[in-house]
Amino acid sequence: MSFAGPRPGLRDVDPYAAPQLDVPVRLNTNECPYPLPDGFVQDLQEAVRAIPLNRYPDREATQLREVLAAHTGHAFEGTWAANGSNEVIQQLLLAYGGPGRAAVVFPPTYELFARLSWATHTGAVSVEVAEPWAIGPTQIAAAVVEQPDVVFVCSPNNPTGNTQAPGVVAELASALETALIVVDEAYIEFGGHSALGLVATHPNVVVVRTMSKAFALAGARLGYLLADPVVVEDLRRVRLPYHVSALTQAAGLTALQHSEDALAILDALREQRDRILVALSQTAGVTAYPSQSNFVLFRTERDASDVWRGLLDRGVLVRDFTKTIPGCLRVNAGTPEETEAFLNAMKEVL
Repeated sequence: MSFAGPRPGLRDVDPYAAPQLDVPVRLNTNECPYPLPDGFVQDLQEAVRAIPLNRYPDREATQLREVLAAHTGHAFEGTWAANGSNEVIQQLLLAYGGPGRAAVVFPPTYELFARLSWATHTGAVSVEVAEPWAIGPTQIAAAVVEQPDVVFVCSPNNPTGNTQAPGVVAELASALETALIVVDEAYIEFGGHSALGLVATHPNVVVVRTMSKAFALAGARLGYLLADPVVVEDLRRVRLPYHVSALTQAAGLTALQHSEDALAILDALREQRDRILVALSQTAGVTAYPSQSNFVLFRTERDASDVWRGLLDRGVLVRDFTKTIPGCLRVNAGTPEETEAFLNAMKEVL
């Protein structure tokens, strides 16, 4: 039996993936190296025991959204939750993108913006940003020419680590009043200025965040949106039924109850990030870029792919970004022991 097969061009695209190799030191996916403390685990166990798994979860994730709204100081009606920030971005493109519509991205930036645009049949238009990767008047003017329906701004930016000037989002929102300005703040807890304050005056600005990084909850897959209530109503029209499981909701609620523990972890990660930045900046043949995230992008005079392989041979996995930014690798902050292993491996490789 034959069938029509996939959509045109599907098999020309590789699946999105970051290497998940069994190595002693894994510093390639910006995960938090520290789990939340035992008290979190115990509280989560109790919460899970109370879940009637034979029943569907609260499809509105009401309690979770209430606590997220209180945590961020944003209105409940404009707070939304989903399976990781990637699903939030996908829902936004389903609602505001689609055939005949376009999204502007500012590479080098988070690859999923363009990939999810493609997946939702939204045209992705790249407006390149040169080193040091700050969006400025030239890029804003280029975006305006495209008259997009969606604009993606990542701040702190992945993979470069820099933040965008506070006024950039406001300028985009004012210049493109009919476009949705999506600000990805996955790393905002580590540094930078949030665009959340703009939502009240610019209803076309939405903020997307995750609990994978600062809340050490990557395994639970929980992201959220802070926006005008009208945007949340639109997302309801494209979300899958019961899209946030009862287990994920319980994990999110429990993690938010331990927000002070998460803040303590943030301080430890910033310390290791800065330690990496200083050490690499003092290493001959290496250029390390300032970062307000939980990772550091760096360029090597030696072939970066060879450096990546040399690190892997020594049990340290970092992210190879040579196809995106020539000569560059990215390493995320780990434990002090993981940082030491990475820096020692770098000395040996170089």
